[in-house]
Amino acid sequence: MIIKPKVRGFICINAHPQGCAANVREQIAYTRAQGPISDGPKRVLVIGSSTGYGLASRITAAFGSGAQTLGICFEKPPTDTKTGSAGYYNTAAFHEEAEKAGLYAETINGDAFSTACKQQVIDTLRNGIGKVDLVVYSLAAPRRTDPVSGETWSSVLKPIGAPYTAKNLNTDTLKISDVTVEAATEEEIAATVKVMGGEDWELWVNALKDADLLAEGCQTVAYTYLGDKLTWPIYGHATIGKAKEDLDRAASAIRDTLESVGGDARVAVLKALVTQASSAIPVMPLYLSILIKVMKEEGTNEGCIEQLQRLFTECLYSDEAGLDEAGRFRVDDKELRPETQAKVEAIWPQVTAENLFELTDFKGYNSDFLKLFGFGVAGVDYDAETTPLVSHNF
Repeated sequence: MIIKPKVRGFICINAHPQGCAANVREQIAYTRAQGPISDGPKRVLVIGSSTGYGLASRITAAFGSGAQTLGICFEKPPTDTKTGSAGYYNTAAFHEEAEKAGLYAETINGDAFSTACKQQVIDTLRNGIGKVDLVVYSLAAPRRTDPVSGETWSSVLKPIGAPYTAKNLNTDTLKISDVTVEAATEEEIAATVKVMGGEDWELWVNALKDADLLAEGCQTVAYTYLGDKLTWPIYGHATIGKAKEDLDRAASAIRDTLESVGGDARVAVLKALVTQASSAIPVMPLYLSILIKVMKEEGTNEGCIEQLQRLFTECLYSDEAGLDEAGRFRVDDKELRPETQAKVEAIWPQVTAENLFELTDFKGYNSDFLKLFGFGVAGVDYDAETTPLVSHNF
């Protein structure tokens, strides 16, 4: 079949296997070009390893530090007539490249929130690489089933306290108009914290510690985004923000847990990027379109792999790593430079449907979005017949 992107709103419902593989190889090439990471990790567990920052974490650990990696993802395999998910193809490509490089790689495709998956990981580690020295927590999911109570919680993207009205870009129609999002209820806030907060991160670390699978000096990191004034009402100061605050609470609790092995737990604040999740959040597509333009002009724009390279070399494995007042690593510094945000804020009120392509880099935004699913990657023939099936060893 010939595979072309099928976009429905903020979702692309298919993926291109060769495009995803080329995207993975591009990231690996970048990591290798930076040279070895001094004193980097050697046995790494990545929870949420198939896309975005989780995939970049795995690539950075493996190809920057020679680490043996175990990844966890929840991805849809292909059939004869339907493509698999992008994360499925990314993982297959990672395994292929790891095998070529002689690097150990195992992946478990399952529900990382479940007790069964945690036990499967424990069994795999015991029979494989053993104690891990880095645990990356990079899950992004709209719902979570509590492994104890069996109750399923769903997250919402809503402001807190009062409705929020702001300019919004419809990425389907390219029309710009105000959108109003109603305030979340207390129940919705609590549910979002259950899904996107730090509870599951704690459960993972506790399970690994109880199984004696954390190496001396083990580090663990979870990712978050904070943003600035334009995004605070729908992000940092909204339901997602409450969930992210819970990550700080969890990091403190996990640090206490890791004290006996001389370990550490930190939240890392990363920059805004085009992801399927961010595309669903009101305000973010327009903000990102402006931000990409500004940061490209400044020469400061970074993608997942560049962010993770800096996280590893400037924070996790650096003697000079700085922390903010909440004890977090900050790799969003270039996005939040006052001069950068001032430029974004100046452009924001001027944007209309007529000048969208002049005042913003929506073209770059859309390109980044499609690339998530393996489309628009250089060197791939998208007019060629291909099969959605790929060989894999995970």
